[in-house]
Amino acid sequence: MQPLTENEVRAALVNASPDERDRLAVPMSFLLADWDHLDFLAWPDPDTRGRGYVVVERDGVATGIVLRAASGSRGHAAMCNLCHTMQPGNQVSLFTARRAGEAGEKGDSVGTYVCADLGCHENVRLAAPLAPSEVRASVDRRIDGTRHRVEAFVERVVGPV
Repeated sequence: MQPLTENEVRAALVNASPDERDRLAVPMSFLLADWDHLDFLAWPDPDTRGRGYVVVERDGVATGIVLRAASGSRGHAAMCNLCHTMQPGNQVSLFTARRAGEAGEKGDSVGTYVCADLGCHENVRLAAPLAPSEVRASVDRRIDGTRHRVEAFVERVVGPV
């Protein structure tokens, strides 16, 4: 990703109201972000429980969305639909995002199950011990797959360009 300032992140949020943009809180790690190695930026709001943000590059332009986590937790293991990592049920949440533009103004939203801490970027990079027949490229495929699924979810929120 190209390096972004906090104001550029605010401006990139396509489904946020002006008040939501003003209340945006970036994590402390934002200041230390290694932009060259980020496929996308995702974080839970440090000030507002249940709110999170995802920013991707679409055609070289930063595009971000505001997410809201459903309350409650699941009792059984679940898989994140973005990074395809199995997690205990309380570590996967249903996140929804109001659609951008007119559709969002009418109340349309999209949702998917995501790691509750929005740590998908790191989760796919955690290399599990390799099986005898497994090659390291599987981690690269997981990274590419996660980036593709995050971009596709943002596309569903944004709609056609």
